[in-house]
Amino acid sequence: MQTRALRCHALSQDIEVLTLDNVQLSEPQAHEVQIEIRACAVNFPDILMIQGGYQFKPELPFSPGGEFSGVVTRVGSAVDHLQPGDRVVAGERVGGFSEHINVSAESVRQIPDHVTFAKAASYATAYLTAYVALKVRGHLRPSETLLVHGAAGGVGMAAVDLGKHFGARVIATAGSQDKVDALTARGVDAVINYTQSDGSLGGFREAVKSLTDGNGADVIFDPVGGSVFDESMRCINWGGRLLTIGFTSGVWPKAAVNHILIKQIAVIGVRAGEVGRRDPVLGQECRKAIFDLLCEGAIDPYIYQTYPLEEGVKAMQALQSRAVIGKSVLTMNGYECEPTTPSSIT
Repeated sequence: MQTRALRCHALSQDIEVLTLDNVQLSEPQAHEVQIEIRACAVNFPDILMIQGGYQFKPELPFSPGGEFSGVVTRVGSAVDHLQPGDRVVAGERVGGFSEHINVSAESVRQIPDHVTFAKAASYATAYLTAYVALKVRGHLRPSETLLVHGAAGGVGMAAVDLGKHFGARVIATAGSQDKVDALTARGVDAVINYTQSDGSLGGFREAVKSLTDGNGADVIFDPVGGSVFDESMRCINWGGRLLTIGFTSGVWPKAAVNHILIKQIAVIGVRAGEVGRRDPVLGQECRKAIFDLLCEGAIDPYIYQTYPLEEGVKAMQALQSRAVIGKSVLTMNGYECEPTTPSSIT
């Protein structure tokens, strides 16, 4: 069958190289299912793969998109737990920026009717990272204070959401007033705008100390690195855990060992995917835990904006410019979804 896909034919720093192609899709193999995609999340690895800067380098041409949801249209001869018409979510490294895809049936989960396609496509990577960080690596406990940096991003929003679910007091940092407003509307206990009126970075250390009676945060979720990591070392509580998730600032910080010693804090690296590769049982438990929370309505992925497949490049440019709050999603095959209305997650 013929289907449309947004594809990369040559690696480039300019993501506008993507083209909307008509491609031939074969029948699913014995252990595969064919999905009519309705929604696909837009993530930073999609951009990095186009630029050749991601650790996984797909064969050209490829269609970006690793998290998608839709409806099963065909099943392979060896598949007996899925059937045409099932609403499903799936994850692959690539292929989601298309109207149809064949995937291994093992990578597919059925979703209940009350879970929208857009939210189903937006939970897996962000919430798995946040869950492994807070629950497995950070051992976040109820009533502790959690400080989330980059809280308006996809992973940051997931950490805020899970932090509240786990019973923590959540303080968030963000870099613009619209992001502060969105986090406040989501029920975050306190939000700190770390930019100054001239657009330069400001300190958040004193604000965190003031909000915690001078003690500092018990757990700090840091996907930013750089000076944010340095400031975090100075507003963490005695015995606290500083979770380093990534370095969106582009700067790898150096930990002050004297602070680690004096405050008896732990600086903990988090790679959610690697946890699953080294301990498949634990990885499966974590994936099941967040899927169950999604189906129960205990977590709520924040959808900032949806774009049609034809505007996939525009969606990635918005993400690249840090304009996105939460997640952006491509929609296909007539599916329409309203962006998330800010609502409390308490």
